[in-house]
Amino acid sequence: MIKAYAALKPGDQLQPFEYSPGPLGAEDVEIAVEYCGICHSDLSMLNNEWGITQYPFVPGHEIVGTIVDRGESAHVFKLGQRVGLGWHSGYCMNCMPCLSGDHNLCAQAVPTIVGRHGGFADKVRANAASVIALPEYIDGQSAGPLFCGGITVFNPLLQFNIKPTAKVAVIGIGGLGHIALQFLNAWGCHVTAFTSSEAKRKEALELGAHATLNSQQSVELASAAGQFDLILSTVNVKLDWNAYIATLRPKGRLHFVGATLEPLDIGVFPLILSQCSVSGSPVGSPSSIRTMLDFVAQHDIKPVIEMYRFDQVNEALARLESGDAHYRIVLSH
Repeated sequence: MIKAYAALKPGDQLQPFEYSPGPLGAEDVEIAVEYCGICHSDLSMLNNEWGITQYPFVPGHEIVGTIVDRGESAHVFKLGQRVGLGWHSGYCMNCMPCLSGDHNLCAQAVPTIVGRHGGFADKVRANAASVIALPEYIDGQSAGPLFCGGITVFNPLLQFNIKPTAKVAVIGIGGLGHIALQFLNAWGCHVTAFTSSEAKRKEALELGAHATLNSQQSVELASAAGQFDLILSTVNVKLDWNAYIATLRPKGRLHFVGATLEPLDIGVFPLILSQCSVSGSPVGSPSSIRTMLDFVAQHDIKPVIEMYRFDQVNEALARLESGDAHYRIVLSH
């Protein structure tokens, strides 16, 4: 039996829950969970905001733990090996994206917390192809958020071949944005943080931003016209996207990694005249996650975390929902 924490209905408090995972698949591994980050996606799924949650619902997809069992075809991992598991727990392995190394774009990819139980538990299972060995030189306690939040903001750097001479801005200095600032600074970019908070302005500079702009001051936004090669939006709220597009250079890109649910109200002429792009991306492939972990180790990058015990999970979720988390929350046994 696996011991977990589950919600029985939308928005419910999590409570102790046990389930039998059944026989271990030939290509699957079982992971003893040491740490699990809490992502805003866990909260969205808990509240069934996307209309796909199945109950009882066990959240958790930023998992660090050790291999305690493996299927007969999953010998790529050793028992006792420390690993990480993120948003995906399996892929079809046969489609063109999978065969091209873009497993994260597989239409049949299996999300860790959609239709299955996640990592708010003592153990979790996944297909070995989606599990990533954690290098010994990476701190396990803070590594969990890298497997969702981290790779979400790292993936665009690979996908769009961002140059170290690029000027990049980040919208939202929170769970995703604070990691993006560290990545971009280490990548070599000139980094600007959009923020309206004086406290976050100072911390953004400490995290790697070279400059900040007050996103609530139209004069400051206008002063940045034509400056940026890339803007990463990490927020899930509606903003004046046309004002941000005006700050792009020709061939610049406004890229969404935050799940803004409202339709984008964007004028097409500025895009046409400057040949700008609007795009989005999910988490990265296993290969991209491995590359990110090497980059993290090389530059000593760590998410800023707050620690809670698993038996404090409801308190931790309330902290996340309040918007006061600084900046990622990690549960530990």
